[in-house]
Amino acid sequence: MSVSDALGALVAPLNHQLFQVGQDAVTWSELLGFGTGAVCVWLCVRVSVWNFPVGIANNLFFLVLFWSARLYADAALQVVYLVLAAYGWLMWLRGGERRSRLRMGHASRSSLLVLAALVVLATWGLTVLLTRVHDVAPFWDALTTALSLAAQWLLNAKQIENWWFWIAADLVYIPLYFVKALDLTAIVYTLFLAMCLTGWRSWRRELAAARPSDGETVPDRTVTA
Repeated sequence: MSVSDALGALVAPLNHQLFQVGQDAVTWSELLGFGTGAVCVWLCVRVSVWNFPVGIANNLFFLVLFWSARLYADAALQVVYLVLAAYGWLMWLRGGERRSRLRMGHASRSSLLVLAALVVLATWGLTVLLTRVHDVAPFWDALTTALSLAAQWLLNAKQIENWWFWIAADLVYIPLYFVKALDLTAIVYTLFLAMCLTGWRSWRRELAAARPSDGETVPDRTVTA
């Protein structure tokens, strides 16, 4: 048996259809992808380091989903997210002073300006690429990808501004998925949007409540892996 055949047999159960929602034949990989995605966002709201291993599981489920659907660009993007999640996991556990746990904080204005410029450049570059491969919505897919990568980078640094980028991405994802007739996905992302708003308020309250006069940031509440 070849390696490709072995991998195909391994992921075959994840491609089993469970039920139909409109034109969407929901498989185990899609359902588990949505489930782990929701848990991952909830753990981010709770400032738990466990959001990273759950996020990695989410990437793996969607990797199977997109690869099986021959959406190779989306599948490749899951590998990028997986690498970023692994890096973020390490940062939260060992990215603080003297390799201690990383504390929650704010991104500097200069870093946000640089990140915004990179989002613009990445959106332009990905739009050109996706147009050439006949993506159905090249600009919007490029924009949401760039925003999501920026959000993940800020989350890895445990900076509250990550929620701004997640919220912006979700505001585009929701109508985009409705237009693509992916109603279940659009509903799930509406839930993600609500959780992101909750996360932003929760992180802001913690930073405000735990900021003493000397400017010390909020004590870390992450759960060790």
